[in-house]
Amino acid sequence: MHDRIIDTSQRLPRWLLATVVLLGLSVFINYIDRGNLATAAPSIRDEFQLSTSQLGFLLTAFFITYIPMQIAVGWLSDRYGAAHVLLTGFVVWSLAMTLTGLAQGFVMLVGLRLLLGLGESVSFPTASSIIARSVPESARGIANAATSVGLSAGPAFGIFFGGMLIAAYGWRWFFAGFGLVSLLWVIPWLTIAQPHLPQPRAINAESGPPTAVLLRTPALWYASLGHFGVNYVWYFVLNWIPYYLVRERGWTLAQMATIGGVSYLLMAVVATANGWITDRRIRAGISHTRVCKTYLAAGACIVGACVAACALASTMVSACLLVLACAAFGLTAPHIYLVAQTLAGPAAAGRWVGMQNCLGNIAGLIAPFLTGVLVDRTGSFVPAFLIAAAASLLGGAAWVFGLGEIKPIAWSRQDYCGEQTTSRAVP
Repeated sequence: MHDRIIDTSQRLPRWLLATVVLLGLSVFINYIDRGNLATAAPSIRDEFQLSTSQLGFLLTAFFITYIPMQIAVGWLSDRYGAAHVLLTGFVVWSLAMTLTGLAQGFVMLVGLRLLLGLGESVSFPTASSIIARSVPESARGIANAATSVGLSAGPAFGIFFGGMLIAAYGWRWFFAGFGLVSLLWVIPWLTIAQPHLPQPRAINAESGPPTAVLLRTPALWYASLGHFGVNYVWYFVLNWIPYYLVRERGWTLAQMATIGGVSYLLMAVVATANGWITDRRIRAGISHTRVCKTYLAAGACIVGACVAACALASTMVSACLLVLACAAFGLTAPHIYLVAQTLAGPAAAGRWVGMQNCLGNIAGLIAPFLTGVLVDRTGSFVPAFLIAAAASLLGGAAWVFGLGEIKPIAWSRQDYCGEQTTSRAVP
């Protein structure tokens, strides 16, 4: 196979820099689209006279297709080329966003959320496959930071501008208009990125390890557990902190939006700086193990401590702790997929990330639901905060103590023939 990995002694060519930016932009659009329903929820609920249960199911429906499709998308990316898979998924989710503005009832909304989850499932497996195949190790920190910036800036944009645009023009015009405008991303992807990225015929020339071998690799399960821990806290913050600040702390919607936007933007800044520092340290000869585990452990511990303390602190202290927790997410985010790309290697990165993302995003189903149950049963958010903090620490422990050396796994020919079930790191 002819993966176009650039010589690390040279500067990255413009097309590759543009590709990384476009990957980050696709994740940015992804997170605006998936979060717009929450922003428009009051208007949609009033128009269709939805119950709280119906609204909750509508918010969850996205994950019904998003989670299981991760595995299929990872396989398709490794087999047929991530560039084509990403393009197809992007068009699907943009059309789902556009058609949501035309929805005429609850059933149609659910169907479009399922379609949105199907389309958006391509983002992280394809991005990781592209980065692993085309970006040198010395630049993967900042490349993964680009997707982390999209992940954090998307909700910030949705909170600030999405709310204002919905208030000014209505939720239907916003969904339809943003979905159509998003399709402009396709033009630079087709003209700048896709012509230079590995094509399906070249990718098929190299057979990576079978999926069964990946599933027998302990590092995949530890990485997935670490990912689950990070995601549990992330989805807890995304889904419940706005409600908590307004209903439990007495904040106005404007105050909540301000602190939320600032927190997400700070996460983007920290992720960018962290990605750049990671690349500098790796170029200086420091091992992936030391670099990645340092930031993953620091991020998990800071997030866990801040979330646990937030439940018992005063209002202003809670605000500061939430901002600090989001900044700590920026320490963790670039390394979640960097670890997977390093361990799996170019031939298996798509499938590895697909399976890891599938398992990790189960937290997106559990965290919002369990939090609601705990608050109903106890009348307090304290247990929910403590469980989220524990999940963060558990994830950090899985990253640090479970993974071992973070080096490319040598997928032996015996693995390909199914004669052995373990894998080893390249010495």
